[in-house]
Amino acid sequence: MYQFSYADVQSTSVTDAKDRERDLLTRSIDMLSAAAAAGQHSMEAVEALHFTNRVWTTFVEDLGSSENALPKELRANLISIGLWLLREAEDIRQGRTDNFEGLIEVSQIIRDGIQ
Repeated sequence: MYQFSYADVQSTSVTDAKDRERDLLTRSIDMLSAAAAAGQHSMEAVEALHFTNRVWTTFVEDLGSSENALPKELRANLISIGLWLLREAEDIRQGRTDNFEGLIEVSQIIRDGIQ
């Protein structure tokens, strides 16, 4: 009755994973936009920075895994971007900058590049 090929299941799983990644980045972008409007010391900023940190920490850990199927050079580039995002978010949290726009722009570029 249910006969799916492994390729069909794998393709669906990859598509679902990419959709989830785009959704997480969109949520992070929306939260960062609200935080930028509310101000660096707002509850929106605290929540957006925490969420963004969790998302990018997970992405960096996954990208560093030997089981990740992306090409090694792309993984290395994305890890570098992720580490920048994490540092920038920490700098905002510490009051050293208020560069929400940088976080938003880079996150949008990454989200839009997920195909």
